[in-house]
Amino acid sequence: MVDTDLHRIADDDGGGIRTKTILVVLVDAFSLLSLASFIEPFRSANRILGQAAYDVQLATLSGAPAMSSGGIAIAPGHALADAPPANVVMLCTGLIVEPPGRDDIVAQLRRRVRAGECVGAIATGAWLLGAAKLLDGYRATIHWESRAAFAAAHPEVDVTESLYEIDRTRLTSAGGTASIDLVAAIVTADHGVGVSRQMANLVQHERIRAKGDRQRPANEPDLVGKPEAIARIIQRMAANLEDPLAASVLADEAGLSVRQVERLFRRHVEMTPTAYYIRLRLTRARELLRQTSASILDVAIATGFSSQSHFAQAYRGAFGISPSEERRGG
Repeated sequence: MVDTDLHRIADDDGGGIRTKTILVVLVDAFSLLSLASFIEPFRSANRILGQAAYDVQLATLSGAPAMSSGGIAIAPGHALADAPPANVVMLCTGLIVEPPGRDDIVAQLRRRVRAGECVGAIATGAWLLGAAKLLDGYRATIHWESRAAFAAAHPEVDVTESLYEIDRTRLTSAGGTASIDLVAAIVTADHGVGVSRQMANLVQHERIRAKGDRQRPANEPDLVGKPEAIARIIQRMAANLEDPLAASVLADEAGLSVRQVERLFRRHVEMTPTAYYIRLRLTRARELLRQTSASILDVAIATGFSSQSHFAQAYRGAFGISPSEERRGG
């Protein structure tokens, strides 16, 4: 697998498939959807392969059942300290990013890293990996609602907007059904793309998304079925919020004229490229205002506005309140 050491623990064991142990650590208020989207594809892969290629086990810090955010309790097989060695250890969390026992969880994760185990996180579990300093110098992703705050708190982490990231021995997923795509990448590396495609079909996952695919925040349009040029342009916009690219540059990179790009956006996104770009920048500004303590001027600069007054005017036009009102909670 590109950019990861996962392939080194998936070797054929002399004519048979070596079982890979996946330990999922549940933290109270974890996302049940994220958990199911991670463990069920492994079960399907085992069914396709006709043997236990993946042994998925559950643990909590104390060994007691963990309660999902929807009020469903899941009983683990182990307390984290007593869980067997694993090839991959994944944290599954929810909205509580600093749970009781955080320091003990962090200590156990560090111990497992020293033992050579890969570690990762589903949904907001990257917060715990960040607290353990286990993502420093790595690419990582997190659910888009938490991205701005996480990036501000952990500048040493290369935080992306991808659905999932695999960087050497660190794996992160944005949660929800993005966990299926992460598992598909693991299965592809271990057993080939044919197995991962069959696995996706079994769990009714219509399309295996690449790790470079961006998360789509709530106010972004669904681009499925839209021209590829639009998706490429939007990716370039999202990667250049602080220093916005000129319309001519975006068009040239897409191999189109500015007028062609404008027509495509009006037809498929129902707004001009300029309006869409501004909305992307203002959406990021809103995240920064809500999730960080950065000054309004710093937020304006970080989202490509040349002055605080221009930023305030655009912000009020988009959201009906000023940046300072947003900071005070509307």
